Amino acid sequence: MKMLQVPLLVLGVLISAQGFAATAQQEKMKTCNAEATEQTLKGDERKAFMSKCLKATQQEKMKSCNATATEKALKGDERKAYMSDCLKKK
Repeated sequence: MKMLQVPLLVLGVLISAQGFAATAQQEKMKTCNAEATEQTLKGDERKAFMSKCLKATQQEKMKSCNATATEKALKGDERKAYMSDCLKKK
């Protein structure tokens, strides 16, 4: 019975980790969607706004992670690993 518990625990951790990643994307979508609704945008205008809003959110994240990596004086593979991790988290 204990042999079955370990794989189930690992599976549960993997599923919950994917849920957290989706939540960050869902939050961005929710925020941009609320702004588009406030502005009563429809059709192509709404699509263009959503695209721009989501791209801006990604750019802000990139700037923040980049600034932190620079503050920490990270270089090479260490910087790449930090940036990858940072961009996934936020």
